[in-house]
Amino acid sequence: MSDPIASADALVAAIEPGVSSPGVVTRDVVLVTGPWLAGTSSLLAALRQRLPDVTFVETGELSVVEAPIAVVFIVSAVARLTESDCALLDLAAANTDLVIGVVSKIDVHRNWRNVLAADRQTLIAHDARYRDVPWVGVAAAPDLGDSKIDELAERLGHLGDARLARRNRLRAWDTRLQTAVRRLEEEAAGVTRNARIADLQEQRSATQRDRRLAKTERTITLRSQVQHARLQLSYFARNRCTSVRAELQEDVAELGRRRLGEFEPYVRTRVDEVVAEVDEGITTQVGDLATELELSTPPPPPSPMPPPEASPPPLKSRRLETQLMMILGAGFGLGVALMVTRLFAGLAPGLTVAGLAAGGLVGLLLTVWVVGIRGLLHDRAMLDRWVTDVTAALRSALEERVATRVLAAETALTSELATRDELESATAADRVAKIDAELHEHAIATARATTVRDRRLPLLQKAIEAVRAELYGATM
Repeated sequence: MSDPIASADALVAAIEPGVSSPGVVTRDVVLVTGPWLAGTSSLLAALRQRLPDVTFVETGELSVVEAPIAVVFIVSAVARLTESDCALLDLAAANTDLVIGVVSKIDVHRNWRNVLAADRQTLIAHDARYRDVPWVGVAAAPDLGDSKIDELAERLGHLGDARLARRNRLRAWDTRLQTAVRRLEEEAAGVTRNARIADLQEQRSATQRDRRLAKTERTITLRSQVQHARLQLSYFARNRCTSVRAELQEDVAELGRRRLGEFEPYVRTRVDEVVAEVDEGITTQVGDLATELELSTPPPPPSPMPPPEASPPPLKSRRLETQLMMILGAGFGLGVALMVTRLFAGLAPGLTVAGLAAGGLVGLLLTVWVVGIRGLLHDRAMLDRWVTDVTAALRSALEERVATRVLAAETALTSELATRDELESATAADRVAKIDAELHEHAIATARATTVRDRRLPLLQKAIEAVRAELYGATM
C-alpha cells in the first residue's frame, strides 16, 4: 500500500501546489483532554493501566507542531458542554481526525445518557465535523467496584489502521487550508492593518487639528495681549501726566517772585523725566509681552522720544496789565495817604507836615506792595495755565508714543509669529505627508492582498472540497 501521508499530500498538491505543508508531526500517542474537573487524570491513569501498549498523554506533553493519532475528549456528567469546552476540543483536535467523546462519572449520575445526548447535539451544532464522533460513558474511578472503560478501550484498540493515518493527515490539511483561507481574507480585509490605519488616521487628524488650534490660539493671544498692553500703557501715561500736573500746580501755588525764572527749566526737566518713565514702561511691557508669547523682544527705537514742544510761559508781555495795576495801586495808595495825613492832623495839628510825609510814604509802600502782589498772582495764574497746556501736550505726545511703539511691537511680533507658523506648518505638512505615504502603502498592500486572495482563493476552496470529500464522502 502506498504511503498514506504522501497520498494525502499529493491530493492537495495536485490542486494547489503553492500552499505550504501543514508542518505537523503525528506522534503515536493518544491525547486525553477535557475541561477542568472532568476527571481527566483518573481516566488517564485507568487507560494506562488497561492499555499498556498505547501511549496516553496530556495536553502539556505535546509541542505545538505535534499531533496525536487520536483525541479522547472527556466531559463530566455533572454539567453539559459549553462553548469554551468546544473551543478546547477544536484546539486539541485541529490536526487529528479521530475524536472520541467521553462522559465520565456515570456511576454516580443516573441521567448521564441525557447529558451525553445533549453534549453530542451541542458539539454537532458547534461544528459539523463532529457529527460522527462516537460517545461513550465511563467510570474511571468509581466508589465501588472496578473502572468501567471497556467500550472506550475497545474503540482505542484499532489505532494502527493506515486509513486513520491518512484521515489524520487530511484533517491536518483541512486545518492548514482553512487557516490559509482565513489569512487571505484577513489580509484582503486589512484586519492586521486596521489598527495601524486607524492610528495613522487619528494622528493625521490630530496633527491638522493641533496645528489649526495652535495657530488660532497664538493669534488670539497676541491680539489680546497687545490690546491689554496698549490699555495699560495709555492709562499709565495719562496717570503720570495727571499726577505731574497736580504736582506742578502745587509748586506754582507756592512759587515766589525770585523763583519765577527757575520754574520753566524745572517744568521741562519734569517733562523729560515723565517721558523717560513712560518710554521705559513701554519697553518693559513689550518685553514682558514677547516673553509671555515666547517670541523675541522687539528692539527699542534707535533714538529716545523727544519732549513735546511747548512755548515759554507768557510772563513778559503784560505792559497794559502793569499800567492798569499802577493806576489802581496809585489810587489805592493815595487814599491811604490822605487817611493817614488826616489822622495825624486830627491828633496833633503841629504834625501836619509830618503826617503828610508819613501818609505819602505809607501810600507809596502800599502801592508798590499791591502792584507786586497783583503781578505775582497774575504770573502764578499764567504759569498754572501754562502747566496745564504743557501737560496736555505731554499727554497727547505720550499717547501717540504708546500707540506708535505698541503698533511697531505688534507688527514685529506678528511677523515673527507668522514665520514660526510657517515653520510649524511645514513641519506639520511633512508629518501629514509621511502619514499619507504610509496610508498609501497600506492601501497598496490591501489591494495586493485582495489580488492574491482572488487568485488563490478558488484553488484553496477546491482543495478544501477535495480534502473534505475524502474525509466525509458523499455526505458533505
